[in-house]
Amino acid sequence: MNMGFITGKHVPRRTFVRGMGATMALPFLDAMVPAGRAWSNPASAAGQTKLIAIEEVHGLAGCSAYGESQFLWAPQVVGKDFELIDAHPFKKLEPWRNTMTLVSGTDCRMAEPFSTPEIGGDHFRSSTVFLTQTHPKQTQGSDLYAGISLDQLYAQRFGQDTPMPSMQFSIETVDQAGGCTYNYACAYMDAISWAAPNRPLPMVRDPRVAFEFMFGAGGTPEERAARMSSKRSILDWILGDVSSLSRSLGARDRNRLDQYLENVREIERRIQLTEQRNTSGETREMPEAPAGVPDSFTEHMKIMFDLQVVALESDLTRVITFKTGRDAQNRAFPEAEFTGAFHPSSHYGTNPQNILNFNKINAFRVSQLAYLMQKLQDTKVEGGSLLDQSLVMWGSPMSDANLHNHRRCPLVLMGGANGLLEGNLHIRGQEGTPMANAMLTVLHKLGLDDLESFGDSTGELPLTAPSRTAAESSSR
Repeated sequence: MNMGFITGKHVPRRTFVRGMGATMALPFLDAMVPAGRAWSNPASAAGQTKLIAIEEVHGLAGCSAYGESQFLWAPQVVGKDFELIDAHPFKKLEPWRNTMTLVSGTDCRMAEPFSTPEIGGDHFRSSTVFLTQTHPKQTQGSDLYAGISLDQLYAQRFGQDTPMPSMQFSIETVDQAGGCTYNYACAYMDAISWAAPNRPLPMVRDPRVAFEFMFGAGGTPEERAARMSSKRSILDWILGDVSSLSRSLGARDRNRLDQYLENVREIERRIQLTEQRNTSGETREMPEAPAGVPDSFTEHMKIMFDLQVVALESDLTRVITFKTGRDAQNRAFPEAEFTGAFHPSSHYGTNPQNILNFNKINAFRVSQLAYLMQKLQDTKVEGGSLLDQSLVMWGSPMSDANLHNHRRCPLVLMGGANGLLEGNLHIRGQEGTPMANAMLTVLHKLGLDDLESFGDSTGELPLTAPSRTAAESSSR
């Protein structure tokens, strides 16, 4: 039974446990509900939905002419009766179909060249366009200019009451200093989150850095250095506060707190094992990567997803962006069914087998989302699961990578989103529809209903089932 119901006391929602050089936010507990009041479902509360925005680079093989003819991306049927063929990259996400909205046929024209000097620079401006839907200024200097990204509009309005209004993660190396190719600053290539038109936010690639950012902010710099050099678990340093709190909790809360702490410890243990392996002197697949970064793409994705789930569960933040690749990278994926290098494989020409090979890479990369969805579903919070309260937005500002095309780009919305989306739906935009229209609809649903436009939007794109019949839809 909730201790609060017995004593009339409760634990404040924003509660931290602290030790020397360590601070940890708590997950939601029964004891955080004031005495006499049951758990409530914050479904309709503006700003309560957790947002994870994930960018994929190089589009999908299904956005090529051949891929479209095989329904490798856009299903044949619009509405709720759509089919994901076995080779579809999101096939492994079908267990969460009821929370899935596939959006096809929308454009990221702001990623296209606007002038002759910009031709060929698609890889170096596309990432910035994804969440801003704004054409970036071509420059290698400090006079950057793009737009405020969707996640930051949400964080600036509704994220200020959390310790971290937003968090930014990445998988590949980032270097926001200096210039990249085609006269673009590297910041355009490496950042998807922009707090202002001239302010890209840095993204964290190293799980150790992310872990310390989340849990190692307590105490003085000297205390944090002492804790780090001791090689002890971060939980050892907060044991006193945890033990004191645990004694005041009911059985269910103690179990929930123990599970949360075990999750944190498991993440820390995996980071430590990665660092040990990567500093052992053995040959690494990615020798340039920090010691805390796993060579395995799958393991790296899982650790970063685990960190994100813990951050959302403890309400450290409600807004996360995640960049899962870097344009023009030549990384290969030994775990995938096709192990060709990423960038060369994306230039598949019109050869069907080459297109299908790149689709296998796409399917492998997208399949990592199943781990996130399961973790969100298994994490219980006030009023249900974390999946019930989260909106996961996955997409790419490029469609057919072989042509560097930005028309008919892929976009998928997943998660219960506090009932904001009906799910189990394929929406197809009419020709020329900006992706920004779908994003404007999302922003309105998230509570920014006074926002008149976003990026190059021309209005909202309804994210509800169309009235046309399945037969009519399939004839499009």
